[in-house]
Amino acid sequence: MTDLGPVLLPGLDDLIAALRADGRAVVGPTVRDGAIVLAEIDGAARLPYGRRTEVEAGTYRLRPGDERLAFTHTSGPQSWKQVLHPPRERLWSATSGKDGFTVEDGGSPPRRLALFGVRSCDLRAIGVLDHVLGDGGRYAARRANMLIVAVNCTEPGGTCFCVSAGGGPGADTGYDLVLTERPDGTYLAGAGSAEGEALLRRVPSAPASDGDVAAAASAVDAAADRMGRTLPETDLRTLLAGHREDAQWADVAERCLACGNCTMVCPTCFCTSVTDTTDLTGEHAERWETWESCFDLDFSLLHGGPVRHTRDARYRQWLSHKFGTWHDQFGESGCVGCGRCIAWCPVGIDVTAELHALHAHPPADPGGLP
Repeated sequence: MTDLGPVLLPGLDDLIAALRADGRAVVGPTVRDGAIVLAEIDGAARLPYGRRTEVEAGTYRLRPGDERLAFTHTSGPQSWKQVLHPPRERLWSATSGKDGFTVEDGGSPPRRLALFGVRSCDLRAIGVLDHVLGDGGRYAARRANMLIVAVNCTEPGGTCFCVSAGGGPGADTGYDLVLTERPDGTYLAGAGSAEGEALLRRVPSAPASDGDVAAAASAVDAAADRMGRTLPETDLRTLLAGHREDAQWADVAERCLACGNCTMVCPTCFCTSVTDTTDLTGEHAERWETWESCFDLDFSLLHGGPVRHTRDARYRQWLSHKFGTWHDQFGESGCVGCGRCIAWCPVGIDVTAELHALHAHPPADPGGLP
């Protein structure tokens, strides 16, 4: 708990400057190549002011918006996973010398970072990754050096379904600071940690009135009522366990390209593969970890061939794990309802529609869970 109540910030430059003065690199949303992407920023001008997003199944477009507002966009193709769990990372390198091989840790020291503009769905996703990867040395070291500035969502997109995924557009925990963007381009700010409170005390602000707080809460509540998608109102773990042999999987397979886009843009998918390389002399070797996808045919390769050699089996594995067996492994769902997998699927496959289709069928496996 913190002692400082909600305050109003006239803008974001002072806050970003204070973060940088603390020796933190600030990573936030910006515009590149027609999309909202994450990059290191040196001031508020780098934020995507005046940008809205048009998002549907297989569709993502930037549109003009209010020039005063920086957070009227929805989730872009990148999540904070790329910062916490990099897509490609050298684990170690070894070089041959007179006294044998010298092995060096491949990772660079973790930087002091501020994650700026983290949506509530992505905040939940960071919590999921903390649960899954938090005991790993490299992940834990990066995570320990991060400060999180969350932003409440007041503009949900057409593929958003965070409410029915168990969350909502408002950040409730896991942040150091939380912002709510107001229609005039000012911000209601609140602290969620002692470090966040100390930071907020250093920037120009004015006390927020009860009316200011109520208006911000109302805007967030209204966003919760404007979600573009919903999940079936049923126990998805039981639903998926009872539909292992459903014809819907073959229907999906006729459309699915097995490209793995859904796993790459997902903020919680965490699978990796490890590759060893050596130079032509044999005197230098490296081990690299890279993101992997369960849609890759070789992902389940064992002696004799892949376990899941068809696209319907691979899609079933992904969807069943995300919404079903993730509970068995980690005690929670692997989906936060950000909708990225829907928008960035090149053929527009919609996980919510597929789950609704399964829910409409009688269970093919009445035995349900093993």
